[in-house]
Amino acid sequence: MRQVESRILYESGRYLAINKLPGEAVEGAGPGMTDLSRLLTEQYGTGGKSRPFPVTAVHRLDAPVSGCVLFARTQDAFRAASALFAEGPGGVEKRYWAIVEMPDASAGPLAEAEELVHWIYRDRRRNKSLAFDASGPGRKRGILRYRVAGQGERYLFLEIELITGRSHQIRAQLAALGVHIKGDLKYGARRSEKNGGIRLHARSLAFRTPLPGGETIRLTAPPPIRDRLWEDFEKHADGTAGL
Repeated sequence: MRQVESRILYESGRYLAINKLPGEAVEGAGPGMTDLSRLLTEQYGTGGKSRPFPVTAVHRLDAPVSGCVLFARTQDAFRAASALFAEGPGGVEKRYWAIVEMPDASAGPLAEAEELVHWIYRDRRRNKSLAFDASGPGRKRGILRYRVAGQGERYLFLEIELITGRSHQIRAQLAALGVHIKGDLKYGARRSEKNGGIRLHARSLAFRTPLPGGETIRLTAPPPIRDRLWEDFEKHADGTAGL
């Protein structure tokens, strides 16, 4: 099992936040995968060793995605945080970094900044989401805002604010524009990544502590696998500008 101590972003008696690696499962891991919920329960579970409360994910990141994930350490904390996430934009602020392939010239230039609104349909049989311009049966509204923070030789660097939280939302909405996250074969990328991950990173998370007069906790996760592409991104990114 992969050690997590060095990747803990926040710890209290109620919550834990970790910088997830690409390829880890938040929970319900398949064979050969690290299950973060199980691993964190073993090391940080409350209620005693005989019957620890399972450290429970408040939200999800897809297995190939890296970055901030929040877990609850008690049932009350889980309920309170889940209610915040259910509020939408007023409850939790979620920001991502994405390294995307340079769009084909035939798709036209990508706007420097834009709010994308689609209707997301979850195809469970294919484990894939599709983004449509109009509502329809089984579709849920998905909203994000992005800005182009910079570019490298072959890639664009996008900063994204996720307004709603649909399954595979960022991946599906960008694909609907003809924009593909590096390594994301499922959504149209040209090549996979060596580690099986994709270049989508949950950069930061901000939420109110669910107590009277509670403060806002702001967490920031560096890309956990360091290389030249992420270093180039960091040179261009400035957090919240333009979003």
